[in-house]
Amino acid sequence: MINLEEKKLLIASHNEGKISEFRELLNFFDVKIISSKELQLPEPVEDGISFEENALIKAKSAAELSGIVALSDDSGIEVEALDKRPGIYSARWAGPDKNFVFAMSEINRMLDELGAVSEEKRRACFVCALCLYYPSGEHEFFVGKIDGKIVWPPRGKYGFGYDAIFLPDGLNKTFGELTSSEKHSWAIDKVGLSHRAIAFSKFAKFLTKK
Repeated sequence: MINLEEKKLLIASHNEGKISEFRELLNFFDVKIISSKELQLPEPVEDGISFEENALIKAKSAAELSGIVALSDDSGIEVEALDKRPGIYSARWAGPDKNFVFAMSEINRMLDELGAVSEEKRRACFVCALCLYYPSGEHEFFVGKIDGKIVWPPRGKYGFGYDAIFLPDGLNKTFGELTSSEKHSWAIDKVGLSHRAIAFSKFAKFLTKK
């Protein structure tokens, strides 16, 4: 049975944006948060074919190298008209320099080339798969998803990645225009807005049942 008796959790990531979001989401719990970046752990090759597989690769590597319970995230944006690309390759589309301005421009360019100008043809969703991995090999998955559409030009100064071009259903603000508290606000009895917050709510409920 997975637990956090040592009051320590390793965030298996080198992405400052994700690490920051996890620290905020985990503020509710009495655990010490450290990251793979802080421990200077090597980044494993993410050669899975799904968000869950890549999350497992990262969490397993971090837990085995550190001996600490690890929580990983693999997330990305799926654009319907682009056959759900970039999907698991969302980060790689930004290149080694993590140029998401370029990556967002590429999505818009490809949609324009397809003549995808209507809202229905610009449908997209954000997906987040969390993997909680114990050094013993036990692990659990928690998946969150939120639907919306691609807008252009980018809007907002908050968030990271593709946030500025994603408009979630039912809102008039992109993820880039939402503050962190608006995007991630949650409680045990209230599911957060973002794909990561939705996945995290499932994770949090799993922990509270222990």
